[in-house]
Amino acid sequence: MSDLTTESDRLIEQGRMLRDDNRTGGRHRRESIGQRSAEIKSQHFVKKLVQIAIGVVGVLIAAGIAGAILNGIGFWGVMLTVLTLAAVIGVVSARKVKIPKRAELTKGDVREMVGKTELWLEHQRLALPPPAAKIVEDMGVQLDSLGLQLETIDQTHPAAQEVRKLVGDILPETVDSYRKIPAHLRTEKNAGSSPDEQVTESLGKISKEIDSVTRQLAEGSLDDLAIKSRYLEYRYGENEATSLTDLSEKN
Repeated sequence: MSDLTTESDRLIEQGRMLRDDNRTGGRHRRESIGQRSAEIKSQHFVKKLVQIAIGVVGVLIAAGIAGAILNGIGFWGVMLTVLTLAAVIGVVSARKVKIPKRAELTKGDVREMVGKTELWLEHQRLALPPPAAKIVEDMGVQLDSLGLQLETIDQTHPAAQEVRKLVGDILPETVDSYRKIPAHLRTEKNAGSSPDEQVTESLGKISKEIDSVTRQLAEGSLDDLAIKSRYLEYRYGENEATSLTDLSEKN
């Protein structure tokens, strides 16, 4: 278990170094907030390269066959081949990574859940106030570490199910509720605080809870985790996230 704790701490530290490098615009600057989402993007890039290679080979083979049958394809045949190659490369290169829908976040294994959640959060950053966006950027490192710990426990354990709900339901619900509020109302005070302040506070608390849950998992404290996660669901599900939801529904 100590090895898992060490690996978790190493991952967190590595992520922080990457985050700091990103903020300073270093050589290794990346848009991904975490390693899991970066893996998905890398896989998508490799898939595009394979598709381009297959497309190029297919076009060249077709041109070769046409040349053999027609005893040469001539100038216009060459131009058509070049244009077809350019079209294949352009179409495939333009394909972007599919951003998962919120309902899809909890589907799949732990690695998929973490990666999809990170991708989803990356897509939400521009709509959040700067302090909340900063929390989301830092959260990628935490989600990577949390995913590492979740892979070591029985996925049918109640604690694992509650953590999946925290990451796949409560976290995106908080962001979604905020985004439903009209932009011109997000800075207005409501019950003592503005939606901007509420979402920042809520995300900050969720971030701290993810870090706490990760450390508990590393220590094997599953029973304590289940109790704390139930409290978290009550705290955020009925108070923080719902306050944002109520305000968005009113508008």
